[in-house]
Amino acid sequence: MRRAVLLSLTAVLACFGTGCGKKSPLDPKNPVSLTVWHYYNGSQQAAFDALTEEFNDTVGREKGIYVQGYSQGSVSDLETAVRDAIAGKVGAEEMPDIFSSYADTAYEVEQAGALANLSDYLDEKELERYVDSYIEEGRIASDGSLRIFPTAKSTEIMMLNKTDWEPFAAATGASLDDLKTIEGVAATARSYYEWTDSLTPDVPEDGMAFYGRDAVANYFIIGMQQLGVELFRVENGELTLNVPKEELRRLWENYYVPMVKGYFGAYGSFRSDDVKTGDLLAYTGSTSSAMYFPDQVELEEGSHAIDYVVMTAPVFQDGKNYAVQQGAGMVVSKSDEAHEYAAVEFLKWFTQAENNLQFGCVSGYLPVLKEANSKEMLDQVSSERGLTVAPKTYDCLTAMFSEMEGITLYTNKSFENGSAARKVLEYHLSDQAQEDRAKVVEALKQGKSLEEASSAYVTDEAFEKWYASFCEALEAAVNKQS
Repeated sequence: MRRAVLLSLTAVLACFGTGCGKKSPLDPKNPVSLTVWHYYNGSQQAAFDALTEEFNDTVGREKGIYVQGYSQGSVSDLETAVRDAIAGKVGAEEMPDIFSSYADTAYEVEQAGALANLSDYLDEKELERYVDSYIEEGRIASDGSLRIFPTAKSTEIMMLNKTDWEPFAAATGASLDDLKTIEGVAATARSYYEWTDSLTPDVPEDGMAFYGRDAVANYFIIGMQQLGVELFRVENGELTLNVPKEELRRLWENYYVPMVKGYFGAYGSFRSDDVKTGDLLAYTGSTSSAMYFPDQVELEEGSHAIDYVVMTAPVFQDGKNYAVQQGAGMVVSKSDEAHEYAAVEFLKWFTQAENNLQFGCVSGYLPVLKEANSKEMLDQVSSERGLTVAPKTYDCLTAMFSEMEGITLYTNKSFENGSAARKVLEYHLSDQAQEDRAKVVEALKQGKSLEEASSAYVTDEAFEKWYASFCEALEAAVNKQS
């Protein structure tokens, strides 16, 4: 009886220490080497490298794990390298043990049978520590098991050039509260265009754009969700497209129309670039973009320093308070038990609150453990580790921590051709808006008023034509043959 009790206790302790009752297959005398492919660059890469070095010198040395990270450049470069490795293309490198991946790409690799089942190495108690929606996003296998390990997440915020906002607000009565809704942003942008136009009465129709947004695909996915429509509904692996005309008309009117009329704008690679050049006052972008918000506006006639405001991203009027959940996780290549086990051990260490927040302090990403998403924990970690957190990143993170309980984070489930469908959302409307805006600008140069120049592009007929083209392009994307 005593022997049976001792054996049971030993089994419980083994499960507690390793997860799912798996005995460690590692041997510290014969370390397992792991390669990690990611797309981090600059300060983000430096932060990741510092953490992997710390792991190698501590837990890794103790358990027999050595991790080496390699930046593949951009996200698209990383995705290409992974696809080439899976296909065994000439000159391609071997698959890494771990690589950063968004859900759509991970889904493709999973369909090829190349991802490890992470549920084999994590028990329910461990999973419960992570933000629920982050874990749910990673359950892309047909049986619902985990394939994507959440390592760093982001959502969207709105950032505003406070310095140049203030004279506009003083002159027009505009309020930051107006920017809480998407319709309010559009109305404010029109007011800003008209106010800046009035500053030069001898030059007609030279008003300036107020607002822009990165990731137009997010505008579609989250905007529709706020209006009560799941654009991509996936059940039992089957996709249903939901493209109701009424809701899409609201999206069209609050993005395309202000773009065509010059109230919104998109000029550089990112909207933070447009704030720097003085072409925009505000934008919606990823929390990780906060570090790129400029400290000054640079104009031909000189530059001036600016202050900033961090706000939650605007929501459609009377819409549900959804916000995008984004950011790549890490996936583990299917290999042998020792390498898979070691990979999960590293990822568990990397996502411990103090380590994840250290990375987030530099990258602007949100930590993935529930306990780590607080200002108090951020302050504690930065104090204990002597970290210097850039004010914009700090304000962005703490603003999101304070709002997390009132926001529902959302990302659509993965499906075949998901990447192609997202490209339609990203470019179909925005490209047309840019093209039609250029025609409006030409008409303005010929002496037409803004209303005259833009009238042909903002009619019911114009929307109907776009709507039919959009639905056709989206259907073609999701039904594309591999």
